[in-house]
Amino acid sequence: MKASETSHIIELFAFDKSQGKFLIIGTDEAGRGPAAGGVFASAVYFPNTTDELIKELSILNDSKQLSKKKRETLYDIVKKNTINSTICIEVKEIEEINILNASLRAMKLAVEDVISQVKNLDNKEILTLVDGNKFIKDFKYPQKWVIKGDSRSASIAAASILAKVSRDRYMEELDSKYPQYNWAKNAGYLTKEHLAAIDKYGLTEFHRPSFLKKHFEKQKQLSLF
Repeated sequence: MKASETSHIIELFAFDKSQGKFLIIGTDEAGRGPAAGGVFASAVYFPNTTDELIKELSILNDSKQLSKKKRETLYDIVKKNTINSTICIEVKEIEEINILNASLRAMKLAVEDVISQVKNLDNKEILTLVDGNKFIKDFKYPQKWVIKGDSRSASIAAASILAKVSRDRYMEELDSKYPQYNWAKNAGYLTKEHLAAIDKYGLTEFHRPSFLKKHFEKQKQLSLF
């Protein structure tokens, strides 16, 4: 384990511990930006933080900063050593309540699932650390938002891994149904290739129409010339 990795992973767990005498649950989402597929959120609680586990998680960081191979490795370690939950809010609901509310709802459901599993383990009060700068809505437990939390908090970073890997696997499954959009590669983001496929084949039930309004308006304007 490199010295820089040792320092960083210790800092991640120290941040969670610095929150006081709370039982810490971290939550993060994946999939707010893409124009296809659901949005995922995961919640994570570490029951035991051993030296061996810290060593295994030495490369833990914001999931966007890690390679797919490293994320997959960390995913298995986090799943094995935490109480966790992952929730997907599908396109229909995203379109009904908007992507921000869908993301926060996914976080709420994931955290509440974890809380239901851990609240009887200890008499400690539970504190949820939420990645970003928004509070979870209609949430009755103490919470704290943490900007760039996935690079500051061990529990949020672990949640970011679960959410990202879960969503990538989901998009790979959708890709097998609609290979023309290459979702296994672009994860639903509006790459030039993805936009070209939309123009050629149209939308599927897994596309988010609200994310494509500007594109279709531009296409309509171009067609006038």
